[in-house]
Amino acid sequence: MGDTTFSPAEMALQRRQRLIGIALMCGAVAVFACLDTSAKYLGARMDVLQVAWARYVGAFVLTLVVSNPITQPGLWRSGNLKLQLVRGLLLVGSTVLNFMALRYLQLDEVLSLIFTFPFVVAIVAGPLLGEWIGWRRWCAICFGFAGVLVITRPGFGTFHPAALLSLAATICYGVYAVVTRIVSKVDSNQTSLFYNNAIGALIMLPVIPFVWTAPGNGLNWVLLIGTGVLGSLGHFLLISGHRLTPASVLSPFIYTQLVWVVILGYVVFDHLPNAWTIAGASMVIASGLYLLYRERRLGKSTTSEGVVEGPLE
Repeated sequence: MGDTTFSPAEMALQRRQRLIGIALMCGAVAVFACLDTSAKYLGARMDVLQVAWARYVGAFVLTLVVSNPITQPGLWRSGNLKLQLVRGLLLVGSTVLNFMALRYLQLDEVLSLIFTFPFVVAIVAGPLLGEWIGWRRWCAICFGFAGVLVITRPGFGTFHPAALLSLAATICYGVYAVVTRIVSKVDSNQTSLFYNNAIGALIMLPVIPFVWTAPGNGLNWVLLIGTGVLGSLGHFLLISGHRLTPASVLSPFIYTQLVWVVILGYVVFDHLPNAWTIAGASMVIASGLYLLYRERRLGKSTTSEGVVEGPLE
């Protein structure tokens, strides 16, 4: 009674959908790796606020073509406008802080620190959602934080203060992810994505006259315009993937982004991760995967089932 059986054709369709969803997720994080690479390259040539402006304004204009309040009259109606505003502010803050960190740190170092955001989600979900964590997950968080210390190595003469910017960005994003889980109960994916881009564009527009620098050459122009395109494309691939495949299946594939940033970091900046970064990133990823495993055991998800974001993008 109540058992659901699937025909071989239906099972084959589900497997195909999962594989397509995984491919879309891997494509999304590859796009986000390109976005971070572009932001780092441009950040050495102009103010990072200008790069953030291009990312949000470009994404807002592009998404309006597909999803806007005219073709979808209910798009701008939110069940909790205050939380949507908080989400937007947190995401803009995390993006700006992340771009600032990228100006001084290697791509692999920044991304390894960003991968600690599931720890922030697990901690913040207690007071905000009533989802308190047990000793096993606290141990995983402590192990992951030890990985952060391995990457940054404070007190050993190699610590760069920009690592604090990356950690601050991660905290903003972790809180953002929890708020997204709350908002997803009353707003659609499209509404939340609309407010993300709209709030980012509104915040950055008044700033641009004070930080604008002429890009100077064609490549810089292409990359600057491309930040908005990459941001929109990445989110489109993410949302498409989550329509086909459960978040719990897709979440581990977020970590494939590290492969892309290592490749792009070497090709574009001639950077290779050192042994400390590799060791620390392995600890962070292992603890993150364990947290995901524990969430599956408890029947919960550390990733919002609403608008699913790539790290800090």
